[in-house]
Amino acid sequence: MERPANHHPVVTVVGSFAVGMTIRTQRMPIFGETIVGSDFDMGPGGKGSNQAIGAARLGANAFFCGIIGDDKLGEIATDVYAKEGVDTAYLKRTTTKATGVGIIIVDPTGHNGIILDMAANELMDAQFVDGLEAQIKASEIVMTVLEIPVSAAARAMEIGRRHGVRTILNPAPATRLDDEVLRNVDFLTPNETELRILMGLPPDAPETTESLAQELHARGVANLIVTMGADGALIVNDNGVEHVPGIAVDVVDTTGAGDAFNAGLAIALADGRSLLQAVRFANCAGAIGCTKLGVIPSLGSRNAVDVLYAQQYG
Repeated sequence: MERPANHHPVVTVVGSFAVGMTIRTQRMPIFGETIVGSDFDMGPGGKGSNQAIGAARLGANAFFCGIIGDDKLGEIATDVYAKEGVDTAYLKRTTTKATGVGIIIVDPTGHNGIILDMAANELMDAQFVDGLEAQIKASEIVMTVLEIPVSAAARAMEIGRRHGVRTILNPAPATRLDDEVLRNVDFLTPNETELRILMGLPPDAPETTESLAQELHARGVANLIVTMGADGALIVNDNGVEHVPGIAVDVVDTTGAGDAFNAGLAIALADGRSLLQAVRFANCAGAIGCTKLGVIPSLGSRNAVDVLYAQQYG
C-alpha cells in the first residue's frame, strides 16, 4: 500500500562518517618528495552519512547513528546534519579516536589514489548497536554499510529483522559475509565488483553477474539488487531475475551514485512501493547523483527524482 505524499518515513542509518580531502596533482609523489598540488577541497563523506543525507533530501525522517571524533573535523559532520535536517540523537562523539578521514589524490586524467583512516568509525561494535534497538524498532527501514565493523552492521540487520523492520545492507567496501548475516538482510545492494568479492572471487572474475547473483540469493538473501552503473540494476529473488534498465544522463561524477541509489531505494520501499517501482525510483536517484561534482551537491531532492521518474515511467 502506497503512503500519502506527506508521509515522512523513519529511516535509520547505522553507518560511517569521514571527511574527504581531495587534492589534484600532476602525478603521485615519491616518498621523500614534496610536489605542488592544486584545487584542495574538503567536505563531508562516508557512505552511511551520505545515505542518511540522501534519504533526508528525499523526504525521510532520517536518523544517522555513528561515531565521530571530538575534534574540528567532527564539526563538519554536525554542521551538515543540522543543515540537511538529519537527526543526530544517536551520533556519538569520542575522545578515543579522531574523526574518520579519506585523503584523495587525483591526477589530470581523473585517476585517483585514496588513503583512508576510518578512525572513530572503528569503535562501533555490536554493543553500540544494541543501544539503538528502540530507534531501529521505531523505523520503517534500517540500513547499514561495511565502512563500520562487520559486527556492528550485522547486529543492525539482526535487530531490524527481530522487529519486522525492513533491512538494507549496502556491502561497501565489500568483504565476505557469513550466511547467518546474509539471512537477516531483506535487500542487499552490491555493485558488480562487490558481488564478486562477496562470493570470494577476484573483483574481475569472468562469471556472469546474473549467475553469481543467483548463487548469492541461494545463500539466504531475500532480495538481491545488483547495481550496474549505466546498465541499471538486476533484481534477484524468489520470483526470478529482472533487469531494470538504467537511465541515460550526462555523467559528471559517479562517486555518489551508489549512495544516492540506496537512499532512493529506502525511501521508495518505505513509501510502500513495489520492489520494481522502488528500484526504478532508486535508478532515478542514482542517475541524478552522477550529474554534479561531489557527492553531497549531487544528491537529488524529492521533487527532482519524482520529475525524472515521471519522465521515464509516466
